[in-house]
Amino acid sequence: MSDAANSAPVLEITDLDVSFPAPSGWVPVVRGIDLSVERGRVLVLLGESGSGKSVTLRAAVGLLRGEGARVSGNVRVDGRDVMAMGPRELADLRGNRVGFIFQEPMTALDPVFRIGDQIAETVMRHRGVTQEKAWARAKELFDLVQIPSAERRLRAYPSELSGGLRQRAMIAMAMSCDPALLLADEPTTALDATVQIQVLLILRRIQKDLGTSVVFVTHDLGVAAEIADDVAVMYAGRIVERGPAEQVLLAPRHPYTRALTGCVVQGSYRDNVLGELTGSPPDLSRLGAGCSFAPRCADRIDLCAEAEPHSTEAVPGHRTSCLRIAAGA
Repeated sequence: MSDAANSAPVLEITDLDVSFPAPSGWVPVVRGIDLSVERGRVLVLLGESGSGKSVTLRAAVGLLRGEGARVSGNVRVDGRDVMAMGPRELADLRGNRVGFIFQEPMTALDPVFRIGDQIAETVMRHRGVTQEKAWARAKELFDLVQIPSAERRLRAYPSELSGGLRQRAMIAMAMSCDPALLLADEPTTALDATVQIQVLLILRRIQKDLGTSVVFVTHDLGVAAEIADDVAVMYAGRIVERGPAEQVLLAPRHPYTRALTGCVVQGSYRDNVLGELTGSPPDLSRLGAGCSFAPRCADRIDLCAEAEPHSTEAVPGHRTSCLRIAAGA
């Protein structure tokens, strides 16, 4: 691979729009998303449920085709135009150059096949090796994600493993062909706190060792702080703030990000009032002309109800979409 190719982002998303049909018409779920993920870095998509995070991931690898969605914009993986790919090209991309970890492994793993067979099938499909070599690769992957008694667990069915082991098996499957890009859709949400941190540490170690680029979806600020290099905060289908994790999480500028971080317990809160984010996310089928966060924002000004905010760069690499900040108010 050339130096230019090595320096280019693994994932580039430009002006991505996704809408779904409803009785009232097309509902915009993702609106004008611009994202890039550099090689070897972890980007966390952060926001409340329904903000468009998971839809963005699925649209990026063509998983919304055939589901009635209307998708437009530009998506490139390793410089290749995903939007122009046919079904066979997409099948070659997924599981090979792009790995996907789903939120609930029991819905992603086939319950009637042994886990080892499912991983071996992926390896044989994309690497063209024998079943024996594919099973050896599956054993190697189970060791990589620290699944004990790997030989026995490879011959188990998904229902025979705990939630934490199933999630590790999903990570093994996603990493089976050494993807350049790993998409992780809230992979720790259903796990208890102890198992969650174990899975996060495994993911981070694998990502560091292999230099894999990762897009990690979560609504948990603690998870984001643990794994992120960069953070993009989503609200009502838009990215409202993005930048290096330390800046976004420790010195947030957008009112929504500040409200989220203010709701997190840090240290002792004895005799202190924990922050709260009042109100509810907007109805995406009835978005007004102004800022979508304005009805919940304590810092809103009159302009917020009239115009859609655009992204501005306050400090290098840290961008915010806020009319009040842009106006210097």
